Amino acid sequence: MKKILIISFILFKIICVVAQDGKLISPKITKKYFLSYKELKEYEGLYEYKLNLTLKIAASPVDSILLSIINTSRYPFTTIGKDFFQNPVKDSVVFLRNRLNKVIGYKVGKDTFNLLSQKVKFPKQMWYPRLNISKNYKYSYQQPKNENDGLNIGNWENTGLDKKLLSEMVQKIVDGTYPNVHSILIIKDGKLVFEEYFYEHNKNKLHELRSATKSFISALTGIAIEKGFIKSKNEKVLSYFSEYTFKNNIVEKSKITIENLLTNQSGLDCDVYNPKTVGNESIMAYEKDWIQYSLDLPMNDSAGGIGQYCSSNPIILGRIIEKATKITLSEFARKTLFKDIGIYNFDWQFKPDPSSGETFCQVNLRSRDMAKFGLLYLNNGLWNGKQVIPKDWVEQSLSKHSVVAGLDYGYLWWIKYLDANGTRYYGKLAQGNGGQKIYIFKELNLVTVFTAGQYNIQSSSNELNAKYILPAFNKK
Repeated sequence: MKKILIISFILFKIICVVAQDGKLISPKITKKYFLSYKELKEYEGLYEYKLNLTLKIAASPVDSILLSIINTSRYPFTTIGKDFFQNPVKDSVVFLRNRLNKVIGYKVGKDTFNLLSQKVKFPKQMWYPRLNISKNYKYSYQQPKNENDGLNIGNWENTGLDKKLLSEMVQKIVDGTYPNVHSILIIKDGKLVFEEYFYEHNKNKLHELRSATKSFISALTGIAIEKGFIKSKNEKVLSYFSEYTFKNNIVEKSKITIENLLTNQSGLDCDVYNPKTVGNESIMAYEKDWIQYSLDLPMNDSAGGIGQYCSSNPIILGRIIEKATKITLSEFARKTLFKDIGIYNFDWQFKPDPSSGETFCQVNLRSRDMAKFGLLYLNNGLWNGKQVIPKDWVEQSLSKHSVVAGLDYGYLWWIKYLDANGTRYYGKLAQGNGGQKIYIFKELNLVTVFTAGQYNIQSSSNELNAKYILPAFNKK
């Protein structure tokens, strides 16, 4: 075995450049190497992963690409050569074999992970938007069913939506023009009128929301203030963490308020769009205490200054809600927001420590429940006659307070516009990596919901909205 590992490592060195600090740098790929689906299937199986977790590796029969599957997220490898790949963050991945030429594990940098089992089944529906579709497939609309889950149901007739465009949209997803779209829902005039699922997804399956979770934390902050658990949005953040001793504890850090966290203006040196900042969510993911890590960061601006997209801000905010309410964030959501709008099936493990290193404390919901949340904000926090979120909090949340990554930003909500055939539509957006999006277009009395698996790439949701949904409302 030792000999095998040495040989694999020598091969690994051949395809890499060694930096002056001794770290391995991924090679520049000039030509994509091709391995057939049959060849890629040799690597399939259940493998060890970081923090005693596991991952699955699967070969796609659709496009002959190897993917790693962590929880429910899929990440494609770039093929460099036989046994040699590159993951989405440009790390080189080397598969190891034994004397019988069987794959026994893989190596990333200095870490080696063993193959645990090759007896892993991947259902056919995970690869195809729809099964048993003929070449002459034509979309046939089905009105959403009434599931007695709190959503009013309607037909797309008399909604103003363009049936031809929506049919074309579904057909483009089914034929692979827009891959890895998992669901699309449309609420028009208070009714769910369009609901389509693809691949292995359905109306009862939970979907990870990634950073769209931030908008739910915003809602819970407003509820916690309204119920008196938190005095106001102007409270100082450090006042909630008196048991900690933080590094870089300058006077300016003591000025950070809850509102600064909501607007991503904490001033902490942390910005996912700026690699020069000290704070890094990939590093934080494996820190023992994310609160300690976040509030240890130096300041690169004053509190309330520039907007910086920093995952530490909502994590700190979530912990503040827990300390103020004396229950977990998910339990507070269950007793308030989720209970009031009829969300009963969800998964939310808010644990800001390494156990959340691959999930980042995100909430997992049904697409229908994402739609409810969007409808709640469309209706200014009102649900079936009950004011679930204070109206003024909704208005503040959806109003511009800062500019983040060049875009207007509210209280953990994005404020964006989409251009549809020359007409500009302004909307509010909860969004997460991979294409998890809840759009609110108040002027149209419209909510659109997308879930997808387009991780670390530009998702197709903006284009689908702008090309197939919004043009129906253009002035003739």
